[in-house]
Amino acid sequence: MEHRAFGSTGLQVSMLGLGAGHIGDPTASEGEVARLLGTALDSGLNLVDTARGYLRSEDRIGRLVGHRRDEFVLSTKVGYEIPGVPDWSGAAVTQGIDRALAQLRTDVLDVCFLHSCALDVLATGEAVNALHAAQQAGKVRVCGYSGEAEALAWAIESGAFGAIQTSVNLADQWTLSTLLARATEAGLGVIAKRPLANAAWRFAERPVGDYAEPYWERLRAMAITPEDGDWTATALRFSAFTPGVSTAIVGTSSVDHLDAAVEAVALGPLPEGEIARWAAAFEPFMGHWLPQI
Repeated sequence: MEHRAFGSTGLQVSMLGLGAGHIGDPTASEGEVARLLGTALDSGLNLVDTARGYLRSEDRIGRLVGHRRDEFVLSTKVGYEIPGVPDWSGAAVTQGIDRALAQLRTDVLDVCFLHSCALDVLATGEAVNALHAAQQAGKVRVCGYSGEAEALAWAIESGAFGAIQTSVNLADQWTLSTLLARATEAGLGVIAKRPLANAAWRFAERPVGDYAEPYWERLRAMAITPEDGDWTATALRFSAFTPGVSTAIVGTSSVDHLDAAVEAVALGPLPEGEIARWAAAFEPFMGHWLPQI
């Protein structure tokens, strides 16, 4: 598993990371979650990304692989859902960090993101200042922003963050084309989320109401399929090897799916011609399709 510099933060991350949203599902088997987390670390994935909103995810990571804490870079997201505290207030950020430290059974969060808050929230400075205060207190190593479009552009230019998290995939190329180069110039670590475009190709018909529906619509409009017919490998190789991306996080609760992802990135970058085909298919929609939050 290739490891890369996480921008200029001093951290080193595996090119493929684990998105830990699915493991927060209360119906997921604890045994299977433990097996997935162990397999990820044993396979060389050293970045685990979670969030306050991922139900039992933080707790499970802390309990099941807390004893292996020195083996992985730990990323989470905060800013909301603190009882009795307004979302995106300084108190919500501070208390969210303290809760995450306790749940994850760690003394420090390697990366902590403000989780997709709007531009006006960023601009007021209260949430950003609280995140910086936690960093100065030694609770957070790298301050980050997870989000899209104009808010992401502000975050990159602000100098307030050391990392960003944004959608980069076959059907979501806006950030790739407009902001990623600037993030790289600014020395930001970049986590590419949704590299599989929510596996929208699984559905023969429109998956109405499913989170994959917007990407299903886009792929249909783009009217293109992988040259070799392998959607998973093509999607992961496209995202993970995009210049400027530090790591691409795969969200899954399946060990088999995780193994397939590891095998996919081991194939290396896509041929330049294949990358160009997907860029050309997206180009007509660049002004209409903003990133999925």
